[in-house]
Amino acid sequence: MKTDPAAPRPRIRVLPDHVANQIAAGEVVERPASVVKELVENALDAGAGAVRVSIEKGGKGRIRVADDGCGMIREDLLVCLDRHATSKIRHAEDLRDIHTLGFRGEALPSIAAVSRMVIETAPANRATGSRLRVLAARMQGVEDAPRRPGTTVDVRNLFLNTPVRARFLRAAGVETRAVSEVLHSLALANLDTRFVFQANGRTVFDLPAGRDLATRIGAIWKDADAAGLISVATQRGGMRLFGAVQRPDRARPGFRRAHLFVNGRPFRDAGILAAADRGYRTTVPENTRPWLFLFVTVPRDQVDVNVHPGKAEVRFQRTGRIEGFVEASVRETLEGIESAAAWGKPRPLQVVREGEGAGVGTGTAVGEEAVPREHADDVAQINLFRARAAQSEDAGASEEVYMPRAPRPALLQIHNSFILAETRDGIIILDQHAAHERILYERIMAAFERGGSDGQRLLFPFTIRLTKPELEIVESVSEPLVRLGFDLAPFGTNTLLVQSVPSPHPYFNAEQCIREMIEELLHGSDLTRSAGNQNERVAMSYACRGAIKAGQKLAQEEMHELFDQLFATELPYHDIHGRPTVVRLGLGELRRKFGRS
Repeated sequence: MKTDPAAPRPRIRVLPDHVANQIAAGEVVERPASVVKELVENALDAGAGAVRVSIEKGGKGRIRVADDGCGMIREDLLVCLDRHATSKIRHAEDLRDIHTLGFRGEALPSIAAVSRMVIETAPANRATGSRLRVLAARMQGVEDAPRRPGTTVDVRNLFLNTPVRARFLRAAGVETRAVSEVLHSLALANLDTRFVFQANGRTVFDLPAGRDLATRIGAIWKDADAAGLISVATQRGGMRLFGAVQRPDRARPGFRRAHLFVNGRPFRDAGILAAADRGYRTTVPENTRPWLFLFVTVPRDQVDVNVHPGKAEVRFQRTGRIEGFVEASVRETLEGIESAAAWGKPRPLQVVREGEGAGVGTGTAVGEEAVPREHADDVAQINLFRARAAQSEDAGASEEVYMPRAPRPALLQIHNSFILAETRDGIIILDQHAAHERILYERIMAAFERGGSDGQRLLFPFTIRLTKPELEIVESVSEPLVRLGFDLAPFGTNTLLVQSVPSPHPYFNAEQCIREMIEELLHGSDLTRSAGNQNERVAMSYACRGAIKAGQKLAQEEMHELFDQLFATELPYHDIHGRPTVVRLGLGELRRKFGRS
């Protein structure tokens, strides 16, 4: 029977295994750092107490990963290069409760498909091990090999049969840094494992095993001590967060170190990083990028780690809840004296308030606060200010109860802008405008939550003439302005009648404040652009424009009240621009300045 040459022919065919492996390699093996990540994760899953990684030419020439884990018998060695061969899952149900770092069974065959690979392995209870040689996914031979328990994978000539992929690799130095960054993440997540990394025969780092995160961060980055890290430890509704964040006054724009982990697994998530950055709102300037080392623990059934070929991304069941928890935890960590002191001892676990929103957490300590010894005297002195503020509130609530006032430190105003206070361990200098800005902002936001506050009725109302765009911006924020205490009514064409205004201090210039606020809200600024909503925009603008100005002379009582109110706020050490409100000079530093050390 003759076939019609014009008849359609089958076009779909099953690819050979070696071609399928090369395609899989394109997803799993992006660069040498991907190879290192997969091999080191396998070593960690094998229970390695030490992992040694060495590369040549950025990993393009050679990658060698050796561990002292459980090793493999010969039968497992022969099967490990088959696609989807794995010891980490057996049933589909296992994907719902994954305890290991690797589980797809694609890494080794994918790497072997595009390289020259040698695997040496031995289990703990065998006198000899085995060596397997592979070239571009084709087995070249297997033989006995004397070695200690564990596994060594030696990968050479990466992408030898995919030259296009090889041409797109970066310079050796760039690839080496990528490998180093992968190892940093894995080392942070596995403190009880030793990590050794060598490049072209030179030891890049040797991180001894230990269970202290601060020590490991300091061993990886020599500038970590100067970064000013603060311990994080919070929990809420089955979620836990620990790690470290950077002091706001040490954070800088540009490059930062940010590492995220969920249930011990490194991952990437722009939303969670953004949530952590929101926790810094009003404590750092816009575009400042603080260091973050955040370890999130959630029930395993609430996170899917099987959504990315390289296991670099995960999917949470309730993303908004996780982001809100992270934001609240960071904000709660920055509250109080801890944000003015670099980390020493780990912070005690804090319980962040329940709620789905990303609001500020009002944590309650489970244990006592850990305050570095060199700041203890300052803490005691500042607590006096806080005690006075609390006493003032209580006295206002009940005139019949007498509460003795905490002793007042001597205060001195310098250049009508800064206020100096003596402490037992030196001096602290307060910026009066920045301090009052913080006080006003938190007072306004608290008032907004209560529904607003009344303004002061003017005996002589005044008018302000505005352009059409200015009138439109006032209209758009009329509700928060009213709750702030402003009463603005139309008065002819392009004119507003101001009948009521807030009264934040005796030197308040209402007309100047209103005009500056309208200008800022209309044209925008780094300050108002960082706000999350209209209430925050108005609160930030008013706090900045309505606060006591630099150059304003203050009476002793006013200076004391400024101190009292500042240290009663949640974030007393930064104004809403992220600038410091307080500078501390220790007695030791003063002595050194005068040659008395």
